[in-house]
Amino acid sequence: MKNLFIMLSVAITLLFSGVSMADTNTATETEGQIWAQVKEGAKGVTTSHGQAHEQLINTYDLRVFELRSDLLAPALTAALFGMIIVFVVFIKINGISKLHGGFTGKLVYRWSKFDVSIHWLGAIPCLLLILTGLTLLAGRFFLQPYVGEGLWAGLINSAKLIHDYMAIPFMLGWALMTILWAKNQLPKMYDLKWMMYVGGYINFGPFKGKHPDAGFANAGEKLWFWAFAFFGLIISASGMLLLFPNLFEPSRTLSLIALVLHSVSAIVITAFSIVHIFMATVMSEGGMECMVSGYCDEQWAKQHHNLWFDEIKENGTLKYKE
Repeated sequence: MKNLFIMLSVAITLLFSGVSMADTNTATETEGQIWAQVKEGAKGVTTSHGQAHEQLINTYDLRVFELRSDLLAPALTAALFGMIIVFVVFIKINGISKLHGGFTGKLVYRWSKFDVSIHWLGAIPCLLLILTGLTLLAGRFFLQPYVGEGLWAGLINSAKLIHDYMAIPFMLGWALMTILWAKNQLPKMYDLKWMMYVGGYINFGPFKGKHPDAGFANAGEKLWFWAFAFFGLIISASGMLLLFPNLFEPSRTLSLIALVLHSVSAIVITAFSIVHIFMATVMSEGGMECMVSGYCDEQWAKQHHNLWFDEIKENGTLKYKE
C-alpha cells in the first residue's frame, strides 16, 4: 500500500511538472513571437501624441552609450585635470609673464561695468556646469569609489540640480558676450606673428623678451572667443533639447546625438576655460584686474595690447581711473 501511494505521488508530480513546462514553453514562444513582431515595427495603441507614440520599444545604436562612457567621460576628465597639470608644470619651468618695469599705478579704462557683469554672468555658471557635468559624466571613475553610497547619491542629485539651474544664466551670458564682443574678435594679419611667438609668454630661447603686436584682443583671446561662441552654441542648443524634452519632443536618436554633441563641446570648452583662467589669474601679471574693476595697468596695456593702447591714445578715447 505504501509503495502504491509513493508511485501515485510521483505520477501526479510528473503530470503537473509536464503541464507547467508546457505552459512555460508556450509563454516563451509567445514572448519570442511578440518580440520578433516589435523588432519588425509592430505598432501599439496609446493616448500619447509624441513623435514615436505608436512605437512600442525605442531601438538605437548602443555604441553611443559606449562612446559616452568609454571615451567622452575620460576625455572630459583629462580636459580638466590634464590641462591643470600641464599649466602647473609649464609655469614651474617657464615662470609667469611679468610686467617690464613693474606696475605704473595708472589704470586704463578697458571694460565697462556692464561688460564685467556679463563676463561673470557667463563665467560663474560655466565653471559650475563644468564641475557638475564632470561629476555626472565621469564622477564614477574618480569620486564614487572613495565615498559612501549615500554621499554619492546626494552629490549626484545636487550636481544634476545645479547643472539644470545654471544652464539658463550660462546661455544668457554666452549670447550677450557673443553678440556684443564679436566686433573686437575679428582676426588680423598680425595675429599670425602673435601665434608664432606664443604671445611673448615664453621666457627662454629665441622667444624670450618677444612681445608681438596685439589689438584689443590678442590671437589667443580671439581663438578662445570663437571656440566659446561656436561650441557654446552647440552646448546651448543640445542642452535645451535635453533640459526640455516635453517642449521639443525630440526622438530618442536625436536625444542621443544631442547628448554626444553636448559632451564633445563640453570637453573643448573645459580645456579652453582652464587655459583662459590660468592666463588671466597666474600667467599674466596684472591680467585679472581687467575683469574685476574693468581697468588695466598702463604698462600691461602697452606690453600685451600695444596696438589697442596706441589707437585709443591717438583717437582721444584713452581714459584713466581717477
